[in-house]
Amino acid sequence: MVRLLSLSLLTVFASAALAGTSAEQQVLTGSPVRLAEKWSYVDCGSDSDPVQIKSIKISPDPPKPGHDLTVTVSATAVGTIEEGAYADVSVKLGLIKLLTKQFDVCEEARSANATVQCPVQEGDYEVSQTVALPGEIPRAKFNINVKGYTKDDDDLLCLNLMVNFGPFNVW
Repeated sequence: MVRLLSLSLLTVFASAALAGTSAEQQVLTGSPVRLAEKWSYVDCGSDSDPVQIKSIKISPDPPKPGHDLTVTVSATAVGTIEEGAYADVSVKLGLIKLLTKQFDVCEEARSANATVQCPVQEGDYEVSQTVALPGEIPRAKFNINVKGYTKDDDDLLCLNLMVNFGPFNVW
C-alpha cells in the first residue's frame, strides 16, 4: 500500500464517499446518524504546488482486504518534476503511528514500471495502478499523510487520506 502512495509522483487513494441516513436509523437512535466513511482524501496542498490533484478514483469502492485495488489519479504537473523529488509518508492507526518513511518518488516510479517517469514535464496526467491488498489488513481506520517535495525541498503536493477497513459502523 505504501508503494502505491508514492508511485508516479501522483500516488494516493480515493475520492470522498459518505453514506446517507435511513429512517430506521433515526428511529433507533432518536436523531439522524451519519454512517462512517469507508475512504476519503483531502488535498492539503496549495494552488502553487507543482502537482495539482484533480481526482482520485478507486475500484472496488470501498476497498476490500484480500482483493486487488485499482487507483486512478488524475493530476496536472504545473512545473517539471525532476530526479531528487521525494515524499514523506506517515500511516496512523488511530493515534498510533505505524509507519513514517521517506520515498524517492522517481525511484519508486522506476521500480514499479509506472507509465509516468522522471523527469515529468508540465501537463495533464492520468495514472492507474493496481495492487493486491493483503487479507491481513486490520479491520480499522487508517490515516495516511503524504507530503511531497521537489529536489530543492520546495512543496510538491500534500494529501491526507483515510481508509476505513473496519466493519460497517456509525458515529
